[in-house]
Amino acid sequence: MRITAPTVDSLDTILPEEPLLMMGAGPVPIPAKVAAANGIVINHLGETMSRIIEQVKAMSRYVFQTDSSHILGVAGPGSAAMEMAVANLVVPGDNVLSVCNGFFSGRLAEMSARCGADVARLEIEEGKAADPDAVAAAIHEYRPKVLTIVQGETSNTVYNHALPAICQAAKSIGCLVIVDAVCTLSTMPLHMDEWGVDAVITGGQKGLSCIPGVSLVAFSEQAWNKITTREDTLRHWCLDAKLADKFWYQSSYHYTAPVSGIMAIHEALRLICEETLEARFDRHLKCSMALQAGIQGLGLSLSVEKADRLNSVVGIWVPEGMEQKAILAHISRDYKVEISGSFGLNIVRIGQMGEQCRVHNIFRTIHALGSTIQRLGGTADLPRGVAMLEKTLQEYQPQFG
Repeated sequence: MRITAPTVDSLDTILPEEPLLMMGAGPVPIPAKVAAANGIVINHLGETMSRIIEQVKAMSRYVFQTDSSHILGVAGPGSAAMEMAVANLVVPGDNVLSVCNGFFSGRLAEMSARCGADVARLEIEEGKAADPDAVAAAIHEYRPKVLTIVQGETSNTVYNHALPAICQAAKSIGCLVIVDAVCTLSTMPLHMDEWGVDAVITGGQKGLSCIPGVSLVAFSEQAWNKITTREDTLRHWCLDAKLADKFWYQSSYHYTAPVSGIMAIHEALRLICEETLEARFDRHLKCSMALQAGIQGLGLSLSVEKADRLNSVVGIWVPEGMEQKAILAHISRDYKVEISGSFGLNIVRIGQMGEQCRVHNIFRTIHALGSTIQRLGGTADLPRGVAMLEKTLQEYQPQFG
């Protein structure tokens, strides 16, 4: 029997005529220059690519705030970079302490367990940031070789603001620290070297405002020493950091690099460098504060208290008597704005990462959200929401630079 070619619809007939405004927890809108770069293909082992790789590494050192000579690209999502960090730094039998306050911090714990580690999960109360004293106590009790933590927990919009103190506690016993910064890198301060982080992972599709499927991971010298002195053979091949180093630092072959993705991440990083981190942090904070004020002006409740609240992704409790899925469907269908649901919590999430952080985007999103709540029978004070958004934008004072 022969298999015949199926008849399928073209993308032109599948995609909506009016593009959706991506205001969820990622992927995020990408700048035109990043999109254009993603359409370029060149020789992945040629001189032009070598020059581009050198620039990607130089720009990454600025964005990660590190002097590391061990920054690697990963042909995969942020979770692939996460797995590269874990697989290369966690030796079977290692004690690993995973600070767990959401879905993605739990993923780090699961990956560590799959690598044969003895994993202790420090479970944090729902909606709360990790307490540095509690983490320090767990570190001294469990004596881990590796600690895993997220800076910003995208799943429930919690911000682990005590990360510098937690890193300091880990360093006091020689423990390596792996940090997931997928939604926070370039949206808020992260100082890899100053704070003592040993591996920082990020994906293209969130804070960097790049395409999904290309990621970065940076290793400290201490982390790299552990990687290069391991005596066992890594079970991963594509994610073997020593093999990846051959391409990223020795102009040698590992596998066919994601050429177009590297072009895109080059342009995304270049735009960050051009804007500067300080200006970018202020843009993100200003827009997120305005969005949060607008949400509260509508009469809706934010899901995390201010002290522990992540600004990169904002969580909103679904009003009583309403359904999360109905809100998501209506705002997408009628207003062409995409926001996100959550992993078990009765919240909706709005992103403030990269190109999402533009004034016209947050005005459109507040209008769409308020109008959706009203259309579905809920209560939303749309004029007050817009007024509070505008007031916060006008009153914002730069805090960086």
